[in-house]
Parts: sequence; C-alpha cells; structure tokens
Amino acid sequence: MIVLLAKRLAAVVLILLALTAVLFGLQQLSTTDPVRTMLGANASQELVAEKRAELGLDDPMAAQYFRYVGNLVQGDLGDSYRTRRAVSEDIGAFLPATLELAVYGLLLAVGLGVLFAVATTLRWPGARLFRAVLMTGAAMPSFLLALGGIIVFYKTLGWLPATGRTSIDDAPDGPTGLLTLDALLTARPDVLGDALLHLLLPALAIAIGPAVAIGRVLHSSLVTTLRTDYTRTARAKGLTDFQVMRKHVLRNSVGPALSMTGLQVGLMFAGVLVVELIFSWPGLGQYTAQSIPVDDFAAIAGVMLVLGVAYVLINTLVDLLQAAADPRIEA
Repeated sequence: MIVLLAKRLAAVVLILLALTAVLFGLQQLSTTDPVRTMLGANASQELVAEKRAELGLDDPMAAQYFRYVGNLVQGDLGDSYRTRRAVSEDIGAFLPATLELAVYGLLLAVGLGVLFAVATTLRWPGARLFRAVLMTGAAMPSFLLALGGIIVFYKTLGWLPATGRTSIDDAPDGPTGLLTLDALLTARPDVLGDALLHLLLPALAIAIGPAVAIGRVLHSSLVTTLRTDYTRTARAKGLTDFQVMRKHVLRNSVGPALSMTGLQVGLMFAGVLVVELIFSWPGLGQYTAQSIPVDDFAAIAGVMLVLGVAYVLINTLVDLLQAAADPRIEA
C-alpha cells in the first residue's frame, strides 16, 4: 500500500504540473490583454507599459511560468480583474457551496448506483421500473433534467424549492461554509431540513447520469462474481441471495465500479457548474459565469485549477480504495 501511495502521489504532482502548463499556455494564447483589462481601455501607453513591467509580463516565457508555478505553490492564484480581490479569496467564498452540492451529488450517485445494481441483479420487485426511471433520466443532459425537475417538483407540485441554498434569513454562515454541517454544529434542525430540501433537486440533476454509469458497471461485475464457485458454495450452505451478496459478492465486485466513479467525477463537476446557474446556487459556477463575459482569465483559470486538483485527488483516493478492497492490487 505504501508503494502504491508513493506512485500515486508522484503521478499527482506530474499531472498538476501538466495542468498548470496548459492553463499558463492558454493564458498566453488569449487575445485579452490582462493589463488593459485591469487598468481600463483608456489607460495611457506609458501606464500600461509600467504595469506590464511591474507584473513581469515582459520577462521571458520560462521565467513567467516558473513564477506562476511558484505563486500557485504559495496559494497565490492572482487577482481577479472583475472583483479586484485575490482569486484565492473569491474561490474561498464560493467553493463551500459548490463542494456541498458536489458531495451530496456524489453520495446520491453512489447510493442510487448501488441500489440500481443490487436491485436489478437480485431482481427485486419494482427493479425494472426503477431501472427505467433512472435510464430515462440519464438520457437527458443535466441542465435539461434540472429544468424538468423545477417544472415538476416546484412549479407543478410545489414540493421542493427551486433557487438558492436556503430560504431561512438567519441561517448560519460559518464556521465551515457547508450549510448542512454548520446547521448541525449550531444545533439548527430547521436550517438542516431546509438546506437538504434545497439540495435535493440540484444534487439529483447531477447525480442521475453518473448513478446509471456506476450502477451498470457494478451490475455487470456482480453478475460475474455470482457465477464463481465460492458463491455457489455459499448458496449450498443455505445462505439467502441477499446474504451471499452482502458477505461474499459486493466487496469482490466494487473495483470496476470504483474506477467508473472516479471517471464520473469529472463529468459531475461539469454538471455542477451548469446546474448552479439554473438553481441560482452561489458557487463556483456563478463565479465563473460572471467572470467569462469580462475575460477575467485569472478567475477562470483559478476555478479550473481548483476543479482539476479536486478531480486528480478524488481519482487518487479511488485508486487507494480499490487497493483496500482488493489487496492483490499493488500498482
């Protein structure tokens, strides 16, 4: 396990360096002049030249890149041209909302995927209907699923809210920024219940597609494992199908599903940024959408870097979970 961890951490460093190189290259290829954006279109040539020299934009490309990486290591993502604040400060304010939505979406995707796989494998009553509903939802893009959810569950039925994180005015805003966790820490069950209701529609919108992908892979793996000799022996001992599934099959089948979960995280992040706009969710999606029209490249690159780091770390965690589930995995 230690050797595997060392290899994965080395791979993480290399991937992140490649990601920073791509972001830096895109910034250099951009037709937007960051100094003009920062100072305004009416700034004099002398002032622009002075600011470029101050920011080191006239230095050789290699020197600019190493300075860029050095700043990133220190947590400096640059300054936003739009908000005039440090990008790291802006991301720190918007990230908790996105993180909370992504975490609940991932939990829903894994939970629905496991239920989908187990129900269809053991042929539970209603499994076909459940499968049909999930497959129909997965056939639609996340933004269309979000709009459909608003029309049905907010506009028509009035069961769920459609915008924001909470409708309670005095909801806690700390210490973590994760509203459901802060509600627990401050003993506010009213805020917790309201926050969960606000999370349900956007989390489902980003979870259903990954849930089907995870569930189909897990179902295939479960069917294969159920045909092995040791599961037949377990049945011969009098164990029920559910007991065989729980004690002998599930752990030996999760490897491929974990790999699929890691792959789906990237698609989920893309869905989160779009779904946030539809539900007026105050996260990185809103921040990015506000930064794009004004060519705030520092803010956009900062968000992409944070999401890239999260994706790489989650896939590294998935690799370690696979090794824990199957000790035969060593590389």
